[in-house]
Amino acid sequence: MLDLRYVTENVDEVRAALERRGFRDAKSIDRVAELAAERKSAIAEVEDARAKRNEASQKMASLDKASEEFAANRVALRDLGGSIKEFEKTRAKVESELQELLLHLPNLPGEGVPDGLDESANREVHVWGDKPTFDFEPADHVEVGTRLGGLDFERAAKLSGARFVVLKGATARLNRALMQLMLDTHTLEHGYTEVVPPVLVKDESMRGTGQLPKFASEAFRIAKDDDWAEENEAGGYDLYLIPTAEVPVTNLHRSEILDGASLPVAYTAYTPCFRSEAGSYGKDTRGMIRQHQFDKVELVRFVRPELAEQELELLTSHAEAILQKLGLHYRRVELCAGDLGFSARRTFDLEVWLPGQNAFREISSCSWFGDFQARRLQCRYRPEPKGKPALVHTINGSGLAIGRTLVAILEQYQRKDGGVTVPEALRPYLGGLEEIFPSA
Repeated sequence: MLDLRYVTENVDEVRAALERRGFRDAKSIDRVAELAAERKSAIAEVEDARAKRNEASQKMASLDKASEEFAANRVALRDLGGSIKEFEKTRAKVESELQELLLHLPNLPGEGVPDGLDESANREVHVWGDKPTFDFEPADHVEVGTRLGGLDFERAAKLSGARFVVLKGATARLNRALMQLMLDTHTLEHGYTEVVPPVLVKDESMRGTGQLPKFASEAFRIAKDDDWAEENEAGGYDLYLIPTAEVPVTNLHRSEILDGASLPVAYTAYTPCFRSEAGSYGKDTRGMIRQHQFDKVELVRFVRPELAEQELELLTSHAEAILQKLGLHYRRVELCAGDLGFSARRTFDLEVWLPGQNAFREISSCSWFGDFQARRLQCRYRPEPKGKPALVHTINGSGLAIGRTLVAILEQYQRKDGGVTVPEALRPYLGGLEEIFPSA
């Protein structure tokens, strides 16, 4: 969430920054400024009325309770009390509307983020590895995986509908090996603490990282029965299946003050993730690229503001390390202002090469959020032992999306005989398995 004071004191600058993103709802920004003025007026009225009430109360202590003046002051106190309640109602109403408006305003792009309104303006930063070559027409992962007997979309559809898959045999083992390689690399080599968070979270957690209210239609909300409601605070909150481990892991420190000396705090987590993909009908529906359920290893860092961009570079390099270990050809791209996610201030996408599509496809998105999430979460740190708390900066990224990594291996390591070569980095997790062959 944006800082209210900054927005109201820099309306033109905020409007221009949001226009870079393609956000042109000028009425919302103007309304924030209007409400901020109303809030300031309501606060002043409350404080003035309270001061008058205090003055009248002090005066009454010296008056004869039988006097007319005492009676008049008592009436005045009652009227002031009523006025204060009305002013506070006005203030609460204004603050509620302000909060709702701010929750719908996206983050401001960081300095140096390229201009542009869509992915065509994204900037290629670097390319790693050589594009694989084949002496045959490479197939896409659906054909390769089905031939191996490892991807079963028909039975998944029978179980759950469209955009699901059943992994089988060596392909399932390969998927599990990828998870283990990623977690081992990030914990043992990069210094992240592994956590296993819940995959069901409160609406408060979804709101904290920016998924709500903006993206409610893209989330899976869980229906609750009466027994559950009675056991859990009378059903006072909703539960959602997480769209990414970013949600529970970032919320670990909601409403906390971290010790500045402990920063950066770095976590990694494997979780299944769930997205309804609302509005994406007909887009990337073939295969495993865009599914309702998928596996991912997430990286999350809580950092000092002055080191945030340096920390973003570090986290991105950690995600790249997995691709390099696997020998997968990829590129890093910086997103333009108009292609940034709602909460992001700056983002690097890692795009892996898919020969079957003859295109690069996103496999990780690494973002710096500034204090946007931390303000929603009220996650702060103390720069000095007895210093005033300040908002931390948050950074996260996929390290990596496991399903898309599996897709890239099936396509980049496919062979003419229909088999797939297992990348060397994964072989220790597969009992030394070097090749996967088509099932009979």
